[in-house]
Amino acid sequence: MRFTLDRFDLDAFVAATLAEDLGPGGDITSAAVIPADARFSGVMDSRDAIVIAGLPIAEAFFRALDPAVELERLVEDGARVAAGSPVLRLHGLARAMLTAERSALNTVQHLSGIATLTRDYVDAIAGTGATLLDTRKTIPGLRMLEKYATRMGGATNHRMGLWDAAMIKDNHVAVAGGVGPAVARAVAAGIARIIVEVDTLAQIEPALAAGATHVLLDNMGPAVLREAVALVAGRVPTEASGGVRRDTIRAIAETGVSYISVGRLTQSAPAADLGLDFTLG
Repeated sequence: MRFTLDRFDLDAFVAATLAEDLGPGGDITSAAVIPADARFSGVMDSRDAIVIAGLPIAEAFFRALDPAVELERLVEDGARVAAGSPVLRLHGLARAMLTAERSALNTVQHLSGIATLTRDYVDAIAGTGATLLDTRKTIPGLRMLEKYATRMGGATNHRMGLWDAAMIKDNHVAVAGGVGPAVARAVAAGIARIIVEVDTLAQIEPALAAGATHVLLDNMGPAVLREAVALVAGRVPTEASGGVRRDTIRAIAETGVSYISVGRLTQSAPAADLGLDFTLG
C-alpha cells in the first residue's frame, strides 16, 4: 500500500531531496567505481533501542532510482526495536542503492529520533490521563513528516498550522485589549476552535466567558496548574505548556491537565543511530 500523509507530496519530497544531493553532476563516485549492472544486498539496522519511523519514505528513495528494487520491511513504523535489530532488507542495483542511501538514512534517523523521544515522554505520563501534544516548532518543509513521527511515538498532534485553530497568545491579547476582547473577536469571526494562552489565573474566567474552547496554561508550576484545573472545572480542555522536561512532565501530568505540549519533541530530538550495510550480489 502506498504511503500517504495529508498535505504531504511524497514524490515531490523524494525528488527534491535526491536533486539536492545529486546536483548538476549526479553521483560521480558510484558512476566511476561501480559497474552499471552490479547488484547489492543491504540491511538497514538500528544501533540503539529506538522507535522506528520513516521506513516507507526510505523505501520511496530506493524505488525512485531502481523501480525493480526488492524491499522487505521487517518492522512497521511505531514499533520499538532493540539495539542491533534489522528493520529493512534490500536487493537491487548497487549504484541506485548507494545514491539513495544517505537520503533514506537521514530521513529514518531524523524521524525515528523524534518518535523515540516522544515515546519516552509518553511513557513518563502513562496512567495519568494526560495526553502528550507536539507543537509547530518544526523544521520548515518537514512539518507533516515530523508530526507523523510524533504520532508514531504515541503523541497527538496539536495544530498542524495557523489555519486549523485559533491560538490567542500574549501579543494578540495585548493588541486586542485583553483576553476577553481577543476571544470575542475570534468567536465573531466564526472560528470553531479557540485556544487561549493564559499567564495568570485571573485570565481564565474572562477567556471562558468570552467563548474559549481550550485553555493553554503557560509556564505554570504544578501548584498553580492544580488551581487552574480546579477553576476551569472541566468546562474545556486544559493544556500545560512551556519549559516541560522529561524530569518534570510526570508532576505536571498529575495536576489533572488534559494535555501537555512539548516543543522539544520536534525541535531538539537527537537523530536515532541506524546504519545500512551492503554486500555484493
